[in-house]
Amino acid sequence: MPSKILFWISGALTPFCISYYLQKKIDYDFFAIIDSYDKPKMFFQNQNLVKFQKTWFYHDHFQNMNKPDLEYLSDFEKKYNINLWELAINERILYRFNRIYKFSDDEILSILERECKLFDEILTEVNPDFIMMNEPALHQHELFYKMCKKVGTKILLLSPPNMQKSIISEKSRTIDGNIELDKLSSSNRSFEELRSYHKSFSAIKAQRAIKKFKASNLELFKSSLKFISSENQHIKTHYTHRGRTKFKVLVDEFKLKINRKLRYSFINHNFQTEIKSEEKFIYFPLGVDEERNILIAAPYYTNQIEVLRQIVKSLPVGYKLFVKENPGQSVRYWKNISEYKEIMDIPNVHLFHPNLSTEIFYKKCSLVITIGGSSGLEAALYEKPSIIFSDLGYSILPSVSKLNSIEELPTTIRESLQKKVNVEDLDKYLSFLENNSFDFDIMDFENKYNEFFYHNGHYLSVNISESKMKDFLEENKITIDKLASEFEKKIKQFNE
Repeated sequence: MPSKILFWISGALTPFCISYYLQKKIDYDFFAIIDSYDKPKMFFQNQNLVKFQKTWFYHDHFQNMNKPDLEYLSDFEKKYNINLWELAINERILYRFNRIYKFSDDEILSILERECKLFDEILTEVNPDFIMMNEPALHQHELFYKMCKKVGTKILLLSPPNMQKSIISEKSRTIDGNIELDKLSSSNRSFEELRSYHKSFSAIKAQRAIKKFKASNLELFKSSLKFISSENQHIKTHYTHRGRTKFKVLVDEFKLKINRKLRYSFINHNFQTEIKSEEKFIYFPLGVDEERNILIAAPYYTNQIEVLRQIVKSLPVGYKLFVKENPGQSVRYWKNISEYKEIMDIPNVHLFHPNLSTEIFYKKCSLVITIGGSSGLEAALYEKPSIIFSDLGYSILPSVSKLNSIEELPTTIRESLQKKVNVEDLDKYLSFLENNSFDFDIMDFENKYNEFFYHNGHYLSVNISESKMKDFLEENKITIDKLASEFEKKIKQFNE
């Protein structure tokens, strides 16, 4: 009997593209969960490019929901050792970040119940050897990911380990296996050489962002016209669009654009723009709200303002807390002005402009504290220790402390301030990443299919023809075929 791979395919088309070339390399049975809008769904229903033995359409399972079965959900939590309310409260659509519709408790639990039953049925029926998916970004991805781990399905997760390269692993941004730093080899690079290496990736990222921004406004206008002229059936078929009438969406978008200008004006007039050289400070870079680095990777630290209060309570006398807004928060229209005022009102906290170079903070700070992301690794490049709130691959570095409990923060800060970064340790880790990753820029590839199909990512409810998909697959054949070969290699490693 052939081995079985289950693909999770959403608006992010990378898994489908991989499946197309991977089927030419391995004789496995392919299955798929499709999490998409109705128009792309038609493509997946009718396409003949990839032979899936069976396909499940995620959004088909949420109509006519009844009162939740609490006994079933309780038994499910025990069976899979999963806290369902943790996933629900951190889901941007179900709670804090939904400005248009407020889900009731019963609605949330009914959605979870349908998901649990659907995923349980799929895993029981298919019993897949492998699951291939992108990094979990929404609660349903994380739920299914955790269920697969619990039943022993081998996970093929594509993620970037804080570089432009990629890895395939069972845990996001972390290379599989028990890694011992003292057994790794070094390339004998200096801090300056390691910083130059990292800056080369940062430059590519900046150029890519500028290119995307230049093409964005016209596509935003086109996608707005498509939205206005569409039938808007998703309000009936997709719980994620509940309450999202065209009028409410347009009014919300109009308010957001006005608020973005008002908020940025407040930022320009009130945020600090200069660091005094004699000040001793600990640096906290704000994460972007509504992103997986906080909502999924650090589920109990999603209120960043409260995290700042906890840090300030824990500081040794003589140190200030410098906080910089993330320039990426612009995509989310910046924070409410009331939130910025709340941060500025916290004693011993100084809030800095998002346009300031992070390099200045890394050079002058004594310690970096971050919820998630790459800031802790970047701190090490500038010879500064760090404290992180989530599990990250670079926590193997002795200069990085993973916080296990908020009560440990005062002690962890004082211990971390005494730590020194060893250049050999850092070089060993980065060399290890280089040797165990491959050339594939996930963000760059996402930009390609967003531009090709989705109006630069502004509008996902589009018709996709098989011929257009084939054109994209052929146009990017070299890149995707190499990526599929990496998955083939990883599958062989698992089988060995």
